[in-house]
Amino acid sequence: MPAWRDEAYTGLAEALAAALDARECETGLHSKRVACHTLVLARRFTGDPERLRQIFWGALLHDIGKIGIPDAVLLKQGPLTEDEWRVMRTHPEIGRRILASASFMDEAADIVLNHEERFDGTGYPHGLAGDSIPLSARLFAVIDALDAMTSDRPYRKALSFDAAKAEIRRSAGGQFDPQAVEAFVSEEATLRDMVALKCEWDTSAASAGLERI
Repeated sequence: MPAWRDEAYTGLAEALAAALDARECETGLHSKRVACHTLVLARRFTGDPERLRQIFWGALLHDIGKIGIPDAVLLKQGPLTEDEWRVMRTHPEIGRRILASASFMDEAADIVLNHEERFDGTGYPHGLAGDSIPLSARLFAVIDALDAMTSDRPYRKALSFDAAKAEIRRSAGGQFDPQAVEAFVSEEATLRDMVALKCEWDTSAASAGLERI
């Protein structure tokens, strides 16, 4: 892919992710962080620049389908009702439809569709289990949980990296693919440093990182 086109596509993906983060009042660059961190695990499984680019885009845009969720549900303060959860659980399929016309994001769209699936089959939207879930989505699931646990929330303070690590390891074979958890443990030193810094890099740094692969 020509460098100018890669930069344009990445810029567009980051703009969409930033728009969603702003709508959710997310000020901690969540989408960029999980994209950055997912690449750390993905590099253990592939060195192909195009695959890594797709994984980066998919992780960055994982929640793009929430654009189609009503504010009354998405921004609700407090627990969702069962009916509201049914609406919220449609966001992976909405996201996949949003990216359907972008043929250059085929594998990225697989992450968007499957990022809420769980290794034991109890996730959504399709209740996939094990290897039926794309590897990229299984890797992302570990990183998304890591970022959620190590970030402040209105109802709790961020957990320490060690506490998050213990929970991720405990959930291997349940919520998470044991292979993905093993990769996470192998990359602990790198991820620990990145979590501490909250991975606040800019678009040029992200593009440079992809080009170096």
